[in-house]
Amino acid sequence: MDDIAHRTRHLLAETARLALDVGRSADAVTLVGVAKTHPAASVRVAVEAGLRHVGESYVQEALPKIAALADLPVVWHFVGRLQANKTAAVAASFAWVHAVDRLRIAERLNAQRPADMPPLACCIEVNLSGEESKGGVTPEALPALAAAMAAMPRLRLRGLMVLPAPSDDPDLQREPFARLRGLLEDLRHEHPQLDTLSMGMSGDMEAAIAEGATLVRIGTALFGSRPARAVTPGSDQA
Repeated sequence: MDDIAHRTRHLLAETARLALDVGRSADAVTLVGVAKTHPAASVRVAVEAGLRHVGESYVQEALPKIAALADLPVVWHFVGRLQANKTAAVAASFAWVHAVDRLRIAERLNAQRPADMPPLACCIEVNLSGEESKGGVTPEALPALAAAMAAMPRLRLRGLMVLPAPSDDPDLQREPFARLRGLLEDLRHEHPQLDTLSMGMSGDMEAAIAEGATLVRIGTALFGSRPARAVTPGSDQA
């Protein structure tokens, strides 16, 4: 647990340093600690060390953690691919959804967001590689989905998200991030409120920040290696 506190403080400082190194402000980048498969006790340590934004990928795992940590000032982000039968729980429990990738999901989130909560902040996931195994809209389909979501009163479209193929080459890491930034800049002609690029993880955070990331999703570098997660019938991944 002491390691998690140390890594949290280090990564918060590192995101600020990397932003300053490329001429951005120290608070331009928000660290989202992705806690999937890690227990609520680990998240508590990270939050007490300064983390404010926590990401989860599995709804059934996340809900007990959200309840257990209700006493802490946590902003909860859903960062996984969202199934239609889980939208109600996400709409009622999270502040952000990073990976909206189809109109049906957006419509359900909009309809199911409680009226007494602020509009749900959303990013559209873009599939830049064309891999059928990955979620995300194509760049060609992006403007239509963005227009539809921008008109939904219980959603607040904030920006774009990408999950590129891993690479150890810094130049190759930057390519998809630069493309996503370009797509956001194009969308801002019609949607000037867009201000968010959710991109970059433990292995490519520096490249993402250099290309304009505003949210970086860090799991292993913060919480350590993930324990195995059993899949049970009725679970998010079953």
